[in-house]
Amino acid sequence: MTKLLIVDDEQRMRSMLQLFLRNNFELMEAENGKQAVQLFKNNSVDLVLLDVMLPDLDGVAACKQMKALNPDVPIILLTARNETSQKVEGLTNGADDYIVKPFEPEELLARIHVQLRHFHKEKPANILQFAELEINPVSHFVKVKGKEVKYSPKEFELLYLLAAHPNRVYTREQLLDIIWGLDEVVDIRTVDSHVRYVRDKLKKAGLSYQPIQTVWGVGYKFDWEDKHEAE
Repeated sequence: MTKLLIVDDEQRMRSMLQLFLRNNFELMEAENGKQAVQLFKNNSVDLVLLDVMLPDLDGVAACKQMKALNPDVPIILLTARNETSQKVEGLTNGADDYIVKPFEPEELLARIHVQLRHFHKEKPANILQFAELEINPVSHFVKVKGKEVKYSPKEFELLYLLAAHPNRVYTREQLLDIIWGLDEVVDIRTVDSHVRYVRDKLKKAGLSYQPIQTVWGVGYKFDWEDKHEAE
């Protein structure tokens, strides 16, 4: 099972993360930066959730040390602050993503899965099968009525993220952060254009319904039961 290291000095936060993640991952805990680096050094870890504000050794310094030990393990920083300078400092010192407290469990899980896929550490995920539509996260194949539909990597990640969480509404900002990451400067309209490309390719491939629905004023969701075209 994929192993995660949770690092936070607050017991309440560690317990909450345990509750969110224990059904999907094997978990280890550390309550300060020095303990985290030692656990990282002595154990095989697939991903680290690392609080920024830690005693003894802060999260940014701990991140830098962990990346020096093994640069192939993704690290997601957790913080209660949303300052650009702190984001830049974390990313400059090796962090792969950044999420601000409080966060939704679904968003955290999505970010974890994106990083694990990116670093090829995640065990093969299940093939998603809907009426006329099949999405294979291992081979990055999308099939409509048995025929392959070709997508760019970002288009595939967008489709897979939405399809893996049916009826879960993602804002444009969330999709931009999860798919493109915080280290890429991308206009918010990029999300809309990629959604349009994904929809157009499904339609041209002969899919008889449009699963990616617009939630006006909010964002997008995947609804495979709706047989009507999104406007």
